[in-house]
Amino acid sequence: MSEKDNSQLTSISKSRTLEEIADFWDTHSLDDYWDQTHEVEFEVRAKQRRRITLVPEIYTQVESQARERGILPETLVNLWLVERLQKAG
Repeated sequence: MSEKDNSQLTSISKSRTLEEIADFWDTHSLDDYWDQTHEVEFEVRAKQRRRITLVPEIYTQVESQARERGILPETLVNLWLVERLQKAG
């Protein structure tokens, strides 16, 4: 269902909007409708990520500081790198 064509009903939820679809699946289980589904193919274009390894002792410190801030260690490292790159550039 495209966002432009709101007149089309979805096959299972009979919804017209993404919000209605979300509301339906918030209160229903796909297990109850499995026999009404069909196999589809689609392509996912995810951004490629790069990995950088850290010395375990450094990671432990990063993990501790991230936990204090309530964020993931990866998020904290990305924030620090952005700050550093902005200063350097």
